[in-house]
Amino acid sequence: MTAPLVMFASLFGLLFVGVPIGFSLLVVGTAGFAMTSAIGPALAMAGQVTVDSVLSYNFSVLPLFVLMGNLFSLSRMADELYSASNAFLGHRRGGLAMATILACGGFSAVSGSSVACCVTMTKISVPTMRRYGYAPGFACGTVAAGATLDILIPPSIAMVLYALMTDTNLGALMVAGLVPGAITIALYLVAISVVTWLRPDLAPVAGARQPWLQRLRSLRDIWPMVLLFGLVVGGIYFGVCTPTEGAGLGAIGALAIAGLRGRLSWPALRAVLVDTVETTTQLFVVLLGAIVFANYVTVSGTTQAFDAWIGSLQLGPTALILLILALYVVIGCALEANSMMVLTVPIFFPVVSAAGFDPVWFGIFVVVVSQIGLVHPPMGLLLFAVKAQVPDVRISSIFFGVLPYLVADALRVALFIAFPALVLWLPRTMGS
Repeated sequence: MTAPLVMFASLFGLLFVGVPIGFSLLVVGTAGFAMTSAIGPALAMAGQVTVDSVLSYNFSVLPLFVLMGNLFSLSRMADELYSASNAFLGHRRGGLAMATILACGGFSAVSGSSVACCVTMTKISVPTMRRYGYAPGFACGTVAAGATLDILIPPSIAMVLYALMTDTNLGALMVAGLVPGAITIALYLVAISVVTWLRPDLAPVAGARQPWLQRLRSLRDIWPMVLLFGLVVGGIYFGVCTPTEGAGLGAIGALAIAGLRGRLSWPALRAVLVDTVETTTQLFVVLLGAIVFANYVTVSGTTQAFDAWIGSLQLGPTALILLILALYVVIGCALEANSMMVLTVPIFFPVVSAAGFDPVWFGIFVVVVSQIGLVHPPMGLLLFAVKAQVPDVRISSIFFGVLPYLVADALRVALFIAFPALVLWLPRTMGS
């Protein structure tokens, strides 16, 4: 096991000095494979993986979902989402925070970027919450927590990465995220109610109560987004289209929405396409690196050694998943979500599969714990994304503001472990 330990140390060393995760995985995976066999087979393996992956039909879902999210951001419907949520909940104590969570959930339904959701909703909701006297840290923590919904509610780039790495049914995985996403929103709303009841100073003033006519009118502004989400996810659920076809439909729909809203100028479209190419290229490099690294992990015996260690502990299924959860919590203190996923899935997936866990359930589990890593101090990528938009708020205040949502996250993970049917029931009812 000396060689694998050296390679893992080298990988973390590259990440520590700032080498992008995709290139780090490619270099370490190829070098490790060469040490196990020879440089020729290692280079041939890396080249073949690249060719096979780029030419794979399944890979086309990535740029299409990225394009769909970018076009939705271009349409600037986030304001209408927040206004509609605020019309129904803004008059309650903590209602503006609740409206933010709902708006983030709506944004997540047609976007695959947590950072984009975080930046957009920070600009829209944080100034409003602060104007009504919300504690700045709580307001910022609410946006960061809400933005994590973007990798759980389909379309989710994280789910695509997991599906491609493990050959899991992407359609089932996306449908499986719906119920956990709804549960997450509900738990976050409960967390807001509890914390603002215990600490009224965090949200001292409620917004104005909107008449029902105004509430219903606000829904009129968001019907294109609801229709688009229904067409994409509904089409996948009922077996009308594959995830790739659904992604294409979503991209076309988002293009139509942006055009109907008058946002589709040639410069804007060019910027969207350029950003889509850049993001897709980055994701491809990460995914290729993960596959090459997974090949090295397999030939080096790392997975077998980990499996043997788990076997020596004589753990039951629940104890095994709790151990993996603990490892994710520790790893989440040092790595961001995507890095954590591509590093751990090649090692953990064979073990949990052998233990009898459903790959769709484990995929949602990995997405959820990676989602928590996005707001898990001290890394917490989304916490720093919010901080960049509101530099006058201390990062320590944002850490405090996100704590109620981390408590809700702990309860959510416990529910999913205790009741796997919460995740698996809906995909098992899918049309063929």
